[in-house]
Amino acid sequence: MKLKYIYTLLTLITALYFVPADAQTKHKARAKKPAAKTTAKHAAKKTAPKVTKATAPSQKNAANLGDLVSKAAADTTKKGGKGNDAVNGNLSEEIVVTTAYKPVLADAVKIRRNPDLEDKTPFKAPLTYVPIDKRLELNTSIKRLDAMKMPAEQDSVPTNNYVKAGLGSLKTTYGEAYFANGKDNALQVGGYLKHFAQNGNLYNQKSAKEEVGVFGKSVGDLNSLSGRITYNYNSNYFYGFDEFTAPSAIQANKQHFSTLGAEGELAKNYQDVEKDFTYALKLKGYIFSDAYQARENNLVLSGFVNQTIKQFYAGLAGSIDLSTQKDSLFDYNNSLIRLNPYIKFQGDNYKVDAGINIVDQFGYKSAFYIFPSARAELQVIPKYVRVFAEAKGDVNRTSLHDLMAINPFLGQNFDIKNSVDQLDIAAGLKGTIAPGLGFKVTVFRNEIKNMPLFVNDFNLATGYNRFKVIYDEGRSRVSGLTGELDYKVSEDMDIFGRIEFKDYKMATTEPFFLPKVVFKGGTNFKIGDKISISGTLLVRGSVQSAPKVAPGGTSTLPTEIDGFADLSAGADYKLPKRFSVFIHANNLLNSTSQTWLYYPDYGFNIFGGVGYSF
Repeated sequence: MKLKYIYTLLTLITALYFVPADAQTKHKARAKKPAAKTTAKHAAKKTAPKVTKATAPSQKNAANLGDLVSKAAADTTKKGGKGNDAVNGNLSEEIVVTTAYKPVLADAVKIRRNPDLEDKTPFKAPLTYVPIDKRLELNTSIKRLDAMKMPAEQDSVPTNNYVKAGLGSLKTTYGEAYFANGKDNALQVGGYLKHFAQNGNLYNQKSAKEEVGVFGKSVGDLNSLSGRITYNYNSNYFYGFDEFTAPSAIQANKQHFSTLGAEGELAKNYQDVEKDFTYALKLKGYIFSDAYQARENNLVLSGFVNQTIKQFYAGLAGSIDLSTQKDSLFDYNNSLIRLNPYIKFQGDNYKVDAGINIVDQFGYKSAFYIFPSARAELQVIPKYVRVFAEAKGDVNRTSLHDLMAINPFLGQNFDIKNSVDQLDIAAGLKGTIAPGLGFKVTVFRNEIKNMPLFVNDFNLATGYNRFKVIYDEGRSRVSGLTGELDYKVSEDMDIFGRIEFKDYKMATTEPFFLPKVVFKGGTNFKIGDKISISGTLLVRGSVQSAPKVAPGGTSTLPTEIDGFADLSAGADYKLPKRFSVFIHANNLLNSTSQTWLYYPDYGFNIFGGVGYSF
């Protein structure tokens, strides 16, 4: 039964497929005849067969069945019959299909855009939430700061000792050694040795400096104790003479200075407390002699006691300065006692020191003085600029040791008088202009009684070429300005300088060998960890010497000594295994300068050597 139905369905599909093509073929055959007659004939001849259940379509009449279906479909589109005539096969109008249906598709619209192959999908990190298991604290008070850790040391193996040795032009010999016990916060012990000697191009232009010393410091829980012992030996010759009028003879004798010194200090360690009682005691002295008969012994005991109450200080400082000075023509006891009671107030923006300086002079001369001792500072620009002013006075003990250290060409038996700073007034500004750039500017005026001066004491007839010391018996006034600048560019570079202008108003004489302008500056910097370079520049203005005595006994006019500039430089380079090399050059401008009349300084000289640390 099922096979029968399948066969019938296939027959219907075949009929539907071939009927349009057959209709088109018949229409072409009738195209030459009138349409009305053809229609009439067809209507008269053909009758629709009756389809019943007994006479179902078979395989032979499949074509006729297709025609009936197509005609029945055409009659439903137009009114060719009445009532059910179409079903019965009575057609009043015939529809002619001229061609087969051909579907037409429109042209595709082209998308003129290249595909984006980049993956722009944003990355979304997985979010996790972890609750903090911490109690909320409502304590708003300031918490204690933890101590900062010490930075790591740059050198893994620290060295406490080093030695240096070198040679150079002008027969220069150089040596230096330093020894210490190492890193110990409670005890430091060490010693040092120094040597430097040169021979100039002039006759007997020779000088040498030797120094040796030992030192120690012990830091206890409450006090610190420190001390040192030193010995200095300096030598030179009296080589000066007038090159234009050379004497027939010259007393170019050798001079040397020997100084044995010692000092010890006991001080209370600093404690950051509101009420603190501090004190210090220091004892120092030296024994000095030269190549002839000049001798000087000095012993100074000094100290202070101070009571601190928050920002208020009150205390007493004092010293006992005992000294004896002698030469072939004099033997003096020249001693001083000083007392300095004071009070101090100090805050964040101000600082005030008020006190007096009481001085009692005894020995070859007795005198008693009271001087002001006051200083005040006020910060006008927070963290940057402070203004200060001070007024003070003191007695300056004339020392053979200090005078011969300044001028090593002094003769014998010059006068000994103490100078008195009757009133020294100064005011100025100091502070920081920018990070690492500090400055200080001071305007001053000093009133000095018995101001010491070096003058030439030449006798060209006998070849005597020494200097001596005189004093301005009246009141001398020295006014001027000093400026200091220190620029620390970084940890590896520092630039510094100091300039001084002075104007002298003397009472009875002239400011012999005192320059009006002095400048000194320099720099220190490092290139990496191995190279260190330093340089200094000294500029001194012209000075005036005292009149000198000609061979005939007549006095000449003062001689003006031109100013000069002295430029020096040095460099050190570290080698592996703790070795290093160094080089130093003096008077790079090779100026024929004279600090003292007829005593030209050394010309250009250079020396270098090696060093070793251990």
